[in-house]
Amino acid sequence: MLRCGKHLALVLAFSLAAPVVAETKSDPWEGYNRTMYDFNKSADRYLIKPLAQGYQAVTPDLVEQGVHNFFSNLGDITSLVNSIFQLKPDSALQDFARITFNSTFGLAGLIDVSTPMGLPSSGEDFGQTLGYWGVSSGPYLVLPLFGPSSVRDAVGRVPDTYTDVWPVEVGHIPTRNSGYGLRLLDTRVSLFSAERLISGDEYSFVRDAYLQQRAFMVKDGQMDLKFNQDDF
Repeated sequence: MLRCGKHLALVLAFSLAAPVVAETKSDPWEGYNRTMYDFNKSADRYLIKPLAQGYQAVTPDLVEQGVHNFFSNLGDITSLVNSIFQLKPDSALQDFARITFNSTFGLAGLIDVSTPMGLPSSGEDFGQTLGYWGVSSGPYLVLPLFGPSSVRDAVGRVPDTYTDVWPVEVGHIPTRNSGYGLRLLDTRVSLFSAERLISGDEYSFVRDAYLQQRAFMVKDGQMDLKFNQDDF
């Protein structure tokens, strides 16, 4: 359910700004997907969300922001690699600068000094890399616990695990697993405000928002808008 963590806030906000009705062919496995969506929602309601609420309640805002910045800084390594794969030198240099500044002046990434400097993260991943090279998204797919995805994005998750430096750099297994848990809670906390934007059929809303936002990201915002002549 929480793969949407990094971008679902943007997904939901974007869907309100540019709503789309997903075509039936984008979700041929709707029966399975709805079942998995309900499973994920139950796991969230009874376990993940209460833990995230408790984490937010007991953690000082400064510490909470530092945790978020730290894991975002690690995620910029994935963005850098995929910017290179997509032959985007400007984005790659920007990601490299973010990692350098945040890891040094930002005290190992605890402070995001790059964004105020005008260096936002490119937010690239291997799913976008596949899309950049012409691989279609394929059917919509809800993954157990990770949530909204597509066949292309699900496959893209595998290469991205090799650019996740957390398990590489942290050999102590209890510490590594604690970090995974902390990253999960940080991801879930980031969705609290976004989930209030959901309206109507929750499953359809999240699906349509996800597919629209991923198409937007693959094209770097350069969407071809098609208008019906009757609209004018």
